[in-house]
Amino acid sequence: MIAAPEIPSEFPYAQDTDTRFSSDTDFSEDPDGRSAISAKGKGGKKGKKTAGEKGKGGKGAGRINGHHQENGMENMMLFEVVKLGRSAMQSVVDDWIESYKHDRDVALLDLINFFIQCSGCKGVVSGEMFRNMQNSEIIRRMTEEFDEDSGDYPLTIAGPQWKKFKSSFCEFISVLVRQCQYSIIYDEYMMDTVISLLTGLSDSQVRAFRHTSTLAAMKLMTALVNVALNLSINMDNTQRQYEAERNKMVAKRANDRLELLLQKRKELQENQDEIENMMNAIFKGVFVHRYRDSIAEIRAICIEEIGVWMKLYSDAFLNDSYLKYVGWTMHDKQGEVRLKCLTALQGLYYNRELNARLELFTSRFKDRIVSMTLDKEYDVAVQAIKLLTLVLNSTDEVLTPEDCESVYHLVYSAHRPVAVAAGEFLFKKLFSQREPEEEGAPKRRGRQSPNANLIKTTVFFFLESELHEHAAYLVDSLWECGAELLKDWECMISLLLDDPLPGEEALTDRQETALIEIMLCTVRQAAECHPPVGRGTGKRVMTAKEKKTQLDDRTRMTELFAVALPPLLAKYAVDAEKVTNLLQLPQFFDLEIYTTGRLEKHLESLLRQIREIVEKHTDTEVLEACSKTYHALCNEEFTIFNRVDIARSQLLDELVDKFNRLLEDFLQEGEDADEDDAYQVLSTLKRITAFHNAHDLSGWDLFTSNFKLLNTGIENGDMPEQIVIHSLQCTHYVILWHLAKLSEGSSRKAFTILCDLLLIFSHQMVSGGREHLEPLVYSPEDSLQSELLSFILNHVFIDQDDDTNSTDGQQDDEAVKIEALHKRRNLLAAYCKLIIYCVVEMKTGADIFKQYMRYYNDYGDIIKETMSKTRQIDKIQCAKTLILSLQQLFNEMLSELGHGFDRSSSAFCGIKELARRFSLTFGLDQVKTRDAIAMLHKDGIEFAFKDPSPQGEGGPPLNLAFLDILSEFSSKLMRQDKRTVHMYLERFMTFQMALQREDCWLPLISYRNSLQAGGDDDTMSVMSGYSSRGSSVRSKKTKPPAVAESSSSEMWQQSMQTPVMMPSPHLTSTAMRDPKRARDDSFMGTPQHHQTPMDYNSQVTWMLAQRQQEEARQQQERAMNYAKLRTNLQHAIRRGTGLMEEDEEPIVEDVMMSSEGRMDDLNEGMDFDTMDIDLPPSKNRRERSELKPDYFDPASIMDESVRATSTLSPTLRFYSA
Repeated sequence: MIAAPEIPSEFPYAQDTDTRFSSDTDFSEDPDGRSAISAKGKGGKKGKKTAGEKGKGGKGAGRINGHHQENGMENMMLFEVVKLGRSAMQSVVDDWIESYKHDRDVALLDLINFFIQCSGCKGVVSGEMFRNMQNSEIIRRMTEEFDEDSGDYPLTIAGPQWKKFKSSFCEFISVLVRQCQYSIIYDEYMMDTVISLLTGLSDSQVRAFRHTSTLAAMKLMTALVNVALNLSINMDNTQRQYEAERNKMVAKRANDRLELLLQKRKELQENQDEIENMMNAIFKGVFVHRYRDSIAEIRAICIEEIGVWMKLYSDAFLNDSYLKYVGWTMHDKQGEVRLKCLTALQGLYYNRELNARLELFTSRFKDRIVSMTLDKEYDVAVQAIKLLTLVLNSTDEVLTPEDCESVYHLVYSAHRPVAVAAGEFLFKKLFSQREPEEEGAPKRRGRQSPNANLIKTTVFFFLESELHEHAAYLVDSLWECGAELLKDWECMISLLLDDPLPGEEALTDRQETALIEIMLCTVRQAAECHPPVGRGTGKRVMTAKEKKTQLDDRTRMTELFAVALPPLLAKYAVDAEKVTNLLQLPQFFDLEIYTTGRLEKHLESLLRQIREIVEKHTDTEVLEACSKTYHALCNEEFTIFNRVDIARSQLLDELVDKFNRLLEDFLQEGEDADEDDAYQVLSTLKRITAFHNAHDLSGWDLFTSNFKLLNTGIENGDMPEQIVIHSLQCTHYVILWHLAKLSEGSSRKAFTILCDLLLIFSHQMVSGGREHLEPLVYSPEDSLQSELLSFILNHVFIDQDDDTNSTDGQQDDEAVKIEALHKRRNLLAAYCKLIIYCVVEMKTGADIFKQYMRYYNDYGDIIKETMSKTRQIDKIQCAKTLILSLQQLFNEMLSELGHGFDRSSSAFCGIKELARRFSLTFGLDQVKTRDAIAMLHKDGIEFAFKDPSPQGEGGPPLNLAFLDILSEFSSKLMRQDKRTVHMYLERFMTFQMALQREDCWLPLISYRNSLQAGGDDDTMSVMSGYSSRGSSVRSKKTKPPAVAESSSSEMWQQSMQTPVMMPSPHLTSTAMRDPKRARDDSFMGTPQHHQTPMDYNSQVTWMLAQRQQEEARQQQERAMNYAKLRTNLQHAIRRGTGLMEEDEEPIVEDVMMSSEGRMDDLNEGMDFDTMDIDLPPSKNRRERSELKPDYFDPASIMDESVRATSTLSPTLRFYSA
């Protein structure tokens, strides 16, 4: 480069003794003027203008405090225009240039404020600041005015508008320099000011200033590089013209032209010196310091742009002085920066003319590039491999065999982009040199084709890698770059079937096996058009061109292998591994070709070969491959179906007849059977089992034969293990095929059996010292759990009319309904046992618990017992399940009624009543349920504030009304926990929320009040509860025991043992019971001492009569007990209101009784863990006819006389009113 003229002492560019455009800067140097930004123009004076310039300013432009007043727009106009991006950037720049010509100070002020605003700073540089303050002072002032509340600024804000802003910002700088390149950038004012400002901003402690100014400076540098490149080209052209003119004869030489060319070259040289000074200032003042910035994005910008400079202006930048920065940065700890290094180098290595200048860099940093192929960031690894491929194209001598081998093994990578890039590298290295074909010579095929040696090379590489099971990965890696080679199936068939040419070495057995495996993988890849398992990136929609290629490939492979497959099977019939792979080929055929191509004789040959293979082999993989081939060929859509079906039936007839005959002889011989007989039975059973996996053999009645075989083995105990295993497997397939054909009516029985099996093979199997059964433990997957739950919801929680068929006679119809209800209860009990024994996740119980109120009469006892057992297992998880069920009901209500629902609606009141019932199940012992209740409130609060308001900012959250439901659990919180929950609630509230008093905010107000009120009376309330319970227990001791009665709730409690006891669970499968026993165990419960047989209708009538008598007796006992208990509770009610709601009468009820109305005495067996204090439903709830009555509410069964004689305290009268 040419030396630049002396720079003014106050000019903020970095100066060096060597003024050449150089980057030899040490990391520790601090270029002069980097941070001391003192002046913005030549000589340090910037405000003064010549007379002509003053005239340009005039009065028309009008400036007040340095602001534009034209069109009423302030100095943010430029930023707003660029941000919107609606105008063409060139017109925006042209307008600014006109403004600059009119008054350059005003225009520059706009430009300065443009960069300030692009950094996200709200401050504005005024005209007075611009005239009287240095850049460092301006930047300090702007830093003070910067809004630090938000870390976002235009370059980092998300959204489509701001993503477009970055490109518009960069385009503006590029166009600005391009439009000013002939005059304005050389006026020693505009560029000096801009570069000085950007250099100062890039050194700021504020990330937004540093990031924005660095991007602007780098883009400015790139634009200047383009200008310098154009100047260099013009100088070269001018120099050539000057030399040509000067070399002419004196008579023909034009001296005037020589002077003009000389003057032009001088001007270009001066301009180039100016540009070089600018670039030196930006490089030393910004790049050298920011390429190692603490922010990865800033470092990435620097490396990306230096790659552009070296590519655009290689004469000036492509040398070791600049390449070293890229080499050093390849060790950056951030993958984003390393990626920019590699992409920058790819642009250089792609141009082979630049390779000579990269030799030193390649030798120095080659090892680092090779190591980056194993980078933890997959994108970096991909680009490193692509860079090595470009290096390989430039010269083969740079990369050593060790370097290449480190890339070769990546073709087996599970990450497909890495594998594809490695496959391209492998293809370039091994397959780039082909045998040239002579022009005009016929195209060679088969073993003589040019691809023959390349296919052999692929086989050799595959064998040397010793990863035989990954042939599909190798094929997929090479598919994009070598599909033509891999689809040369004709050559592969020739290599397997044809004899080697003279002087050619034949393939070994191992090589033939590898070639068949690779051939199968190429066929699969061409037919399916998607990567192998483990490399899939999701389903991709194929283009029309890809679909046409797929159809063409399937047609061609079918035509080739339909003819070649029978001889291949005949040649390798005794080799199990080869035959297994070859037999998979028909699965990818277009079977229509057999008919349209008149290839029926080849089909007959194929079926014959498969039959012979079945008779020869007993290997399971081979037999299953034969079975799958028959399954693929037996497609009813094609005309070949009948022919293949006949061949299959004949083969199975022979196998089954042979098995039955051998089995009969084998069982007759008993202990005298020899090994040959056992082997014959086993081999035939293996063949049948392999076919039964893919084919329905129900017509051959294999279950009877296998049952006889297994039964004999159980009785004698000397059956060979392998025979037992395959017999069990065959029986398993028999059952699966039968289950596949089950009708809808059999689904309930199948569901019950499945639940019992899951219970048997659950984790309880290993308890009691049976750890050796651990392999048999099975945990259902999420999909199976979902299907089980869906079955329950669709078959249990339905109306009776939907589940029973009307019959003649009211009595018969009632009996049918009772029987149907009993069946549904069995289904629900079977599923609930899975929840209790932790076979399925407890959270699936939420869909069951939310049905508690709606189906209380039918399943209330089962659901309640399930809740009780789950609470014993895990109190916290049980509480989370309860709140989840309420959330599901709330969401369902929102979907039906919308967000503007009425909180007095029956749906909302029903959810609130269910929450009240759930609250009562926690009992009085707040210490034991403390964590569970706290977790319940936490989940409820988070749910209430989860979704924003549909009315926009300032409105209540969508689920805020859920707090009204959650307040039902506030009474279960301890005093100190109420304060904690209230503090947690306030974390979600804003100051404005606390001031709201509209109706839509009432749930929040009432919930806060429930957390703040009654805190001081918690202890007294609990003590009163203990006192009343204690008196109830004492009074109960004098009462005679109740008469034992069989009921469905007793059956449920007997079958549902807690996991702590871990007994063998009772099975609910009706398929394994005696039909008569199943009827006797109906949920109505029949006395066991009756021996006189009765018909079913009489039995139902008798049971109903007994039930009415028992209910009448129990009602009387409840009324008396209720009167006594209420008297004991009145004292507690006066002293504290923590045990009751504001509008409800405090009574005691048990909501956990069975569905047939049985209710034990309230005081019997009272336990502090299970005792429930229930409050009667409010008057409004009793008036709601859509809710089913609570038959176990003492208030609903108490005599009117008892109500009249009961003396209520004044407080009680107030709440009951």
